[in-house]
Amino acid sequence: MKIGTDGVLLGAWTPIENNPLSILDIGAGTGIIALMLAQRTNAQQIDALEIDEDAYEQSVDNFENSPWSDRLFCFHAGLDEFIEEPEDEYDVIVSNPPFYTDDFKSATEQRDLARFADAMPFEDLIEAADLLLSENGIFSVIIPFKEEQKFLARAKEFELYPLKITRVKGTPTSEIKRSLLAFIRKETIDFPIDELIIETARHIYTPEYIALTTDFYLKM
Repeated sequence: MKIGTDGVLLGAWTPIENNPLSILDIGAGTGIIALMLAQRTNAQQIDALEIDEDAYEQSVDNFENSPWSDRLFCFHAGLDEFIEEPEDEYDVIVSNPPFYTDDFKSATEQRDLARFADAMPFEDLIEAADLLLSENGIFSVIIPFKEEQKFLARAKEFELYPLKITRVKGTPTSEIKRSLLAFIRKETIDFPIDELIIETARHIYTPEYIALTTDFYLKM
């Protein structure tokens, strides 16, 4: 699986001002988000959850070959299995969930499993976050902008409230494509909402994108 911009954005953007001791990445893929949070924090427990066998093995390899291998662990399980007997609460929960909700399906079942929302419905993700998030925890996701209001409303039902929202555009003239959402258990009235543009032209990144992600690229 390739490393996508969505994962890089979420790993770099996720708020960590609560100084997390424990982190959970739901749907780890290559493990990139968990690895980025290992780089950004001193959390001693960083767990990742991945149902796809190939992606799970890739995550494990990446974790073992990283400087933070002693702090990273990947579970090969689905979300429903993982929350059956929850043992831990987490100070940060992150997810770059599969959200291809269109009717089109690809030719391979494995890619469908990784990419389509029926592999991890948003409702299940929010319910799991509510179950596993510590009292002062932060839950962060990246989703399609068109799903933002629905996701916010569903989170509110579980008393998870916005801490910060960033809407992402590919270029200055393109439509808003993604929403980065961070939630906490305490309702705040004046949470910040801002916009991030990734490029001004092909591979010409904006100063804001560079500032956010430069610590994670070998060449930027």
